[in-house]
Amino acid sequence: MASMIESAWTYLITNYSDFQLTCLGGFVLHESVFFLSGLPFLLFERAGWFGKYKIQKKNNSLEAQEKCITRLLMYHFCVNLPILIASYPVFKFMGTRASLPLPSWKVISTQILFYFILEDFVFYWGHRILHTKWLYKHVHSVHHEYATPFGLTSEYAHPAEILFLGFATIIGPAITGPHLITIYLWVSLRVLETVEAHSGYHFPWSPSNFLPLYGGSDFHDYHHRLLYTKSGNYSSTFVYMDWIFGTDKGYRRLKSLKENEREAEGKVM
Repeated sequence: MASMIESAWTYLITNYSDFQLTCLGGFVLHESVFFLSGLPFLLFERAGWFGKYKIQKKNNSLEAQEKCITRLLMYHFCVNLPILIASYPVFKFMGTRASLPLPSWKVISTQILFYFILEDFVFYWGHRILHTKWLYKHVHSVHHEYATPFGLTSEYAHPAEILFLGFATIIGPAITGPHLITIYLWVSLRVLETVEAHSGYHFPWSPSNFLPLYGGSDFHDYHHRLLYTKSGNYSSTFVYMDWIFGTDKGYRRLKSLKENEREAEGKVM
């Protein structure tokens, strides 16, 4: 397996420049992972599939879904791509390399775990600030146009918020100067995580059922159901920041009420 990956990487660095791999390759990778993972949830909602796992029974209209996709394509090509290209000198300055040898899986996994923890910390405070009155009204309310989220709404946001999200994602790699393949994997996992959190579905195989500190779709869906400034559940990936600072009390109270209702129903039956 390792030799296959190394052979594929050798082909890439032989046929493409560092700029192409970093900027254009990174953009293509992001778009592929984002749309391939996000579009199925849109299809599930339109077709009514997996209804018993849908967190909210309300569906988005076809017009709302089309608006999301149209705006996303505009934001990605007119905001994300130019920023990625303009950031190439920053990637080089922070030590990103594409050359062989590839880093070990131990190095890659350690760095990506660090990125998740740091990104979650930065995102929590930035997201909480975005829920102050002025910033919510003028910036973050764009993301909250979808009170019933589906996978693709994860990146539907005001351009200013897109910049913030980019900063939270890239600050970890900026500190460590990783190999480009580590950035590829980090971006892919981060996209998959945020798409799942906005999916609107809580399946038996959802990561939050197996990873104790992982927030996931049920945790973040609550955040979208409560609009304006006091919704709580501000973290991107984990739950401990909200627990430490008490910004998940409403969510925990609701979960407790639902569990009590299920227990009561079970006793009646």
